[in-house]
Order: sequence, then C-alpha cells, then structure tokens
Amino acid sequence: MRLTQGTFSFLPDLDDAQIRAQVEYCLKNGWAVSLEHTDDPHPRNTYWEMFGLPLFDLKDAAAILSLIEECRRTYPNRYIKVNAFDSTRGWEALRLSFIVHRPEAEPRFALVRTEAEGRNLRYTAHPYAALRPAGERY
Repeated sequence: MRLTQGTFSFLPDLDDAQIRAQVEYCLKNGWAVSLEHTDDPHPRNTYWEMFGLPLFDLKDAAAILSLIEECRRTYPNRYIKVNAFDSTRGWEALRLSFIVHRPEAEPRFALVRTEAEGRNLRYTAHPYAALRPAGERY
C-alpha cells in the first residue's frame, strides 16, 4: 500500500533533482518552505511535527535540500513532507505540499465497519501503525 497525500500523490516518488526543481519553484514565487514529519500518516492527521523552524528568509535551494537530508537521517522511518506557504496577502496560505521521504515498509489500513441506527453502515480507516505508541510505530 502506498500512501497518497499531497500535490504529487499519484506520481512516482520524486528524486532529488525533481525535489530541487520544486523547491526552486517555491523560492522563485517567494513562498516560505518548511519541513514536517510523522509516524502516523492517517489522512485526517493534519498536524505533523515540524522539523526545525519555517524557512521564511531562506532563498537558497541547496540549504533546504541539506535540511531535507538531515531530516531523512534523523527520521529514516517516518514520512517527511515539504510545505510551501504564501504570505503575500497578509496571511499564510499553503500553496504546495508533497512527500519527499517515506519509510521502507509503509503501514496498512484496516477498514472497520460499524452498524449504526437503522440499516446504516459506517466505515472508518484505521492505521495499523496507530496500534503502537508514538515513536515506536516503525
């Protein structure tokens, strides 16, 4: 199972040259770049942990790529994504978000079926990774 989240979710994983091109595009547009990581990739988990501070004043793609490498070394078994924020209108608006690293063994999801009032059925996606405590999921 391959997790599909973010701008390029249905494309093959980006290589480092493609990541560099996207980061340069973000910087060319004046967007602030940040890195986030998580061990719980559930689609409703929108609060990933930030790696370092947002890079508001950074204009060098090489520095951002070295930060991505540092994050990969620090968290080799987590999902890592790049976010690009646009603050030109006075508020932060997410313009681009894509995964740059994923664990070797991606977790699976169970589809839990629950019977509700009447003859209604409800389905919930439950990640197997969440059965273990945070920090021990991979």
